[in-house]
Amino acid sequence: MEKKDKKSVWKKILILLAVAIVLKIISSFPFFIERYYSSVVYTTISTVLRIITGWLPFSLGDVVYALCVIWLIIRLYRTSHATIKRRVTRESFFRSFQRSIVIILWIYILFNALWGLNYNRLGIEYQLQLEPTNYSTQDLKNIIQELIAKVNNERKQLGGQTYPSNTVIFSQAKEAYGSAKRKYPFLNYRIESVKGSLYGFFGNYLGFLGYYNPFTGEAQVNVTVPRFVIPFTVCHEMGHQLGYGDEDEANFVGYLTAKSSKENTFRYSVYFELFAYANRELYTRDSLAAKANSKLLDTLVKKDILEYKKFLREHHNPIEPFITLLYGNYLKANNQPKGIETYDEVVSWLIAYRKKYGDL
Repeated sequence: MEKKDKKSVWKKILILLAVAIVLKIISSFPFFIERYYSSVVYTTISTVLRIITGWLPFSLGDVVYALCVIWLIIRLYRTSHATIKRRVTRESFFRSFQRSIVIILWIYILFNALWGLNYNRLGIEYQLQLEPTNYSTQDLKNIIQELIAKVNNERKQLGGQTYPSNTVIFSQAKEAYGSAKRKYPFLNYRIESVKGSLYGFFGNYLGFLGYYNPFTGEAQVNVTVPRFVIPFTVCHEMGHQLGYGDEDEANFVGYLTAKSSKENTFRYSVYFELFAYANRELYTRDSLAAKANSKLLDTLVKKDILEYKKFLREHHNPIEPFITLLYGNYLKANNQPKGIETYDEVVSWLIAYRKKYGDL
């Protein structure tokens, strides 16, 4: 019986490994993924997941993550305790090893089947027929001048307006997608499932503004950051829900959506972020020009920048760079070779879009 159990476990491992290999092979065919997975299979999966989780007032995914961490701690404790007490036998070690392989393979398969294959789709470049390429410093300076005008104008219109509740912002983001869909049909966001992260406090120290949970279909947003950052972050995370895995594409989808919103809070949020991305890139090429651009910002925009910088300083800690490094390696492992700098690549999309369509 024991031999049969061993064979059964190895058979399960071989089957799971075969499925994982098939998924890896499929990921090598971007057109197939775009045409059949991202546009059909994933659209159905994500919609069903959002129907299941959208009505919950809390993040189910965050609860699941917490339970997984608790389970892992308990398992590590029991393993350590058994090792110290010398209760670990050769047989028990291999059983534990087999279980670990099964768990890892299941996570890999579910992650890719439920969302991860989107990292290999054709995406926005295919849908809008854009060709983001290397751009000149002059291209960068030109786009920044337009962004300065946009961000100053939106901030003046915003004035002393207070930001609504998180629930209202989430609903307004869905409305923004509805507006964007009229021009970009592929931005068809139907069922809302956006939640404030239960780990926002920790996120401030770990450096994240939001994240997508592929196992529950929920978009989590850190709502403890300065309010003017939240609208664009929501649009970004909802972009992940639509299957845009790469961070630069999610940023660009966030731009297409937020700029389509009737709310000043959304338009200001996106132009605030895009100016930061673009001017930071210019600083690496022409620091004097970048500093001069900062002086052209409206007084209220400068005030918001100072508020955000203060927020970041207050939450700076020695662990954050390590977390950033880990996340950067995760992005590199998922078809984003520039790692954490992938977020900044939205600038090349923006310049390509401006050249093709003539406006921002």
